[in-house]
Amino acid sequence: MRTRETGTALVAMLSVVIPGCQNGRIGDRTSATLTADEAERVAKDAYVFGYPLLIADVSKQLMTAVPSAGTAMKAPVNQFVHMRAFPDYTFTDVVTPNADTLYSAAWLDLSNEPVVLSVPEMGKRYYLMMLMDAWTNVFASPGTRTTGNNKGDFAIVGPRWTGTIPPGVKEIKSPTDSVWLIGRTQTNGKADYAAVHAIQNRYKLVPLSAWGTAYTAPSNVPVDPGVDAKTPPVEQVARMDSATFFGRLNTLMKDNPPAAADAPALARFAAVGVAPGARFDIKNLDPTVAKAIEESPKAGQVTIAANAKTQGKLVNGWWILPANTANFGTDYSYRAVVAMVGLGANLPEDAVYPRATEDQNGAALSGANRYVIRFPKGQLPPVNAFWSLTMYNSKQAFIENPINRYAIGDRDKLKFNADGSLTIYVQHGSPGKAKESNWLPAPPDSFNIFMRLYWPKKEVVDGTWQPPPVEHAT
Repeated sequence: MRTRETGTALVAMLSVVIPGCQNGRIGDRTSATLTADEAERVAKDAYVFGYPLLIADVSKQLMTAVPSAGTAMKAPVNQFVHMRAFPDYTFTDVVTPNADTLYSAAWLDLSNEPVVLSVPEMGKRYYLMMLMDAWTNVFASPGTRTTGNNKGDFAIVGPRWTGTIPPGVKEIKSPTDSVWLIGRTQTNGKADYAAVHAIQNRYKLVPLSAWGTAYTAPSNVPVDPGVDAKTPPVEQVARMDSATFFGRLNTLMKDNPPAAADAPALARFAAVGVAPGARFDIKNLDPTVAKAIEESPKAGQVTIAANAKTQGKLVNGWWILPANTANFGTDYSYRAVVAMVGLGANLPEDAVYPRATEDQNGAALSGANRYVIRFPKGQLPPVNAFWSLTMYNSKQAFIENPINRYAIGDRDKLKFNADGSLTIYVQHGSPGKAKESNWLPAPPDSFNIFMRLYWPKKEVVDGTWQPPPVEHAT
């Protein structure tokens, strides 16, 4: 069994705070006396710090720029949109789609009043209603793991709201007024669609002021014509110059306040004009300092992209993300990486997604070879909900194959070996009719596999259990 740490470089930004930082000063320097080198470092770090807030805000604008809920994961603010079917190999709009759960999502605006989320009785079906704040931290996860499967009503409350919650409604306090709700409902194949649709139809979002009434969400919401609803958020943010990026960041921080633990970093960033509610203006600075600040978005983009290649650890050929995923604290570097490449990540307690990129010898996975994944008796993925293995090509899309199977897992009719172990066959061609029940079809060229572990047990979260390697078939 091989485990390799890979230079995670999880450098919290507060570790580089200069001593004596206070009142918007850096040591004994104000913004007027910064050197170009100091300004470059501080502005780049401020960019990395604020990047998740910008990505989340642009994503919210793009995904709510519709008059009514549609089928492309878009709906007006405070309204659900539901995915009604799994994508197939022709779907390329979103990378790494899943074939385990149907999504129900909504962007919430809590600035005026709380929004009440209602869920029906779920029986034995696993579900999750992840709540992500404007800084991309998951602050609550109503669902099977945390609140059980009984019918429930949850008032999601903004940071400045004061008032009384109705009896029988559980209050969930959000640290920001902007919230992304990402719901997942266990779906056991296409035959289960009708049952899941009935559940999705009973998920409700109601403004607190309309609670207890026959509320109907508006169906013709005005759309801001200035919103770019086509360009992906990552591209939109990458195109922003320093004035656009930092000006928007300052505005957003006023309405979505940073955490108390961010105070040292904010004191440092104030020297380059980055502060909640401040007007970003560098035209009166020394030209060399202003130029360094103007170039910080490019430097920040390079830094985040470089850090994305060094996050997590490699265990038996599977990449496993750090334990602070979605609960980043002051790890601004990792928070920015997740915002760039995986916005909406779960807490590890809710789901863990190891990704296999190489075989047991360290060679890249390829459909030119045949592989097996062996789970010894009693060593299946330890989960409280369910697990799966999903195949992706080099573009992170599903694979066209003769049995239309994109994932395999514990809800399939798997055949166990005589000794109680389980073998999954990973290859391009069929392993033979007798083994097709355990076949995960691969493309003829490069591929990677995601293992999805829903509501993982403690030994997954703490690393005691490790996924078996992808081995060459004999």
